[in-house]
Amino acid sequence: KRETNLQSKLASLLERLMGVEPTYAAWEAAVLPMNYSRRNKWYYNRLSPVLQYEKWRRHEILFSLIQFTTGKGEIDMKKTLALLCAVLLLGGSARALEVSAPSALLMEKETGTVLYAKNEHAKLEPASVTKIMTILLVMEAIDSGSLNYEDTVTASPHACSMGGSQIWLKEGEKLTVDEMLKAVCVVSANDCAVALAEHLVGSEEAFVARMNQRAAELGMKDTTFRNACGLPADGHVTSAYDIALMSRELMLHHPDVRKYTTIWMDTLRAGASSLVNTNKLVRFYDGATGLKTGSTNAAGYCISATAERDGMELIAVILKGKTSPERFQDAQTLLNYGFASYTLKVVTPEAPLPPVPVTLGTQATVQPVLGGGKLLLERAKSGDLTQTVTLAEAVQAPVSVGDSLGTLTVSSGNEVLAELPLLSGEDVPRISFGQMFVRMLKIACLAG
Repeated sequence: KRETNLQSKLASLLERLMGVEPTYAAWEAAVLPMNYSRRNKWYYNRLSPVLQYEKWRRHEILFSLIQFTTGKGEIDMKKTLALLCAVLLLGGSARALEVSAPSALLMEKETGTVLYAKNEHAKLEPASVTKIMTILLVMEAIDSGSLNYEDTVTASPHACSMGGSQIWLKEGEKLTVDEMLKAVCVVSANDCAVALAEHLVGSEEAFVARMNQRAAELGMKDTTFRNACGLPADGHVTSAYDIALMSRELMLHHPDVRKYTTIWMDTLRAGASSLVNTNKLVRFYDGATGLKTGSTNAAGYCISATAERDGMELIAVILKGKTSPERFQDAQTLLNYGFASYTLKVVTPEAPLPPVPVTLGTQATVQPVLGGGKLLLERAKSGDLTQTVTLAEAVQAPVSVGDSLGTLTVSSGNEVLAELPLLSGEDVPRISFGQMFVRMLKIACLAG
């Protein structure tokens, strides 16, 4: 009983020292169940086997060193525990990231940084994860104004013939874009995906051509689409890396899609059709924002899972998982690792940036601004950051918005973490001969 209390205290202190909720040291990420929440009190009662495993693996170090006392003893214990957390993190990260799927990738959305990759360029069938591109094209049309949520979509015979996951559209049935988009995002409706494709450009074939064009624009070099919904087709392949690219484009530039991808249960047809999300992480994973599951016999179990905590959104892609639970567990493992190990910092200059002198400009100075103030950092290095500003002594006109004026260097100790550009925030044209003459007259008059 005494050891159980000890383990409970250790669990609480781990959470406090890591400073995140509910993300953990990397060794924890591999063992937490899909429906873990800090509010689930049973977790601490079941932490014992995990801690016991670490105790054996660390040769009795963990429990022999930590003494729970009060006063000064407690302060010393916290320092020791912080050190041990770092040891566990370093020693357990590789085990935590042993995902079972043959292809996987973890990406941070804002910067596009890849945090973990395993056979990320293997060309595999994505099944219904394909629909991320379909959803992206629909959202781009909505945000550009060429399509409205209230527009009516009529189901064609071709759309109704899709089979697989569907809401059983009837030929000639009419639903709004909003309703069909909901069906695609929540229950992966093949019939609605094709109906939207046809409504947007006239035919599924023409829509697939746009899918492949957009994939090329995003740099998806491993991808060839053959249909709009992901049903098996020869040559219909993509990769974990490419899925992360299109997932990032969707979540970064079309945030309204979350009103669909975060739905757990809903209805259509005035309550006659029930919808339950195929992505169980939406219900059970804290911070889940989407995104899309897929499975066929050939593709296995796939997912592009997105989640956001403390302003940082991650994208975890799993391809060809053996079972559905393993797919979700692999995605959770990657997400937990990312949240436990990294943080997204918004960097702002510690002091106002001084203006930079401009030679032969219509004004004497130009104001620098920070370009790209978001910085992805390892949590271990995100504490005591220092800044160094380097600016040009002067620049010659003309100066355009976005021209480089210097750098803001962010460091942790002696290690440089990033060099962020300082850019011109305004245009400064070159002074004309007439303007120069007038300026010289004014100077002469003032001198006289």
